[in-house]
Amino acid sequence: MPDTRPSARELIAAHGGRVTRARVAVLEVLGSAHTPLSHEGIASALEEGGETFDRVTLYRTLEWLVEQGIATRIAGSERAWNFELVDRHGHHHAHFHCQRCGRVTCMEEVAPALAGALPPGFSLAQAELVLHGACAECNRS
Repeated sequence: MPDTRPSARELIAAHGGRVTRARVAVLEVLGSAHTPLSHEGIASALEEGGETFDRVTLYRTLEWLVEQGIATRIAGSERAWNFELVDRHGHHHAHFHCQRCGRVTCMEEVAPALAGALPPGFSLAQAELVLHGACAECNRS
């Protein structure tokens, strides 16, 4: 099935934003990530791709993406945020944060279960549930 997502440039322009090198690069990193990324993880991925931005530029870029509803913030460890793109159907899933290694894993099946548990007439607009514990890999070691 072909990827029908708009390009980073198209997405930024569709939200009325200035198409900057930082916004395009961060969107591309988030779009290719399979799990939510920390500020540090995003900066590392940018450096691997030959892009470097100062911390303030990166924070402002991430804040703009969150304000526009393009990305979402997930609580991580030590008051650090992790970021991921909002999917086409809205952000309706929970996350598991491993307190040992810091990895954040998407839990797609939790939000539908929560929505099904709502009282009659209620509807779920957004799920922001973060479960904390140890991942399978850390439990094995």
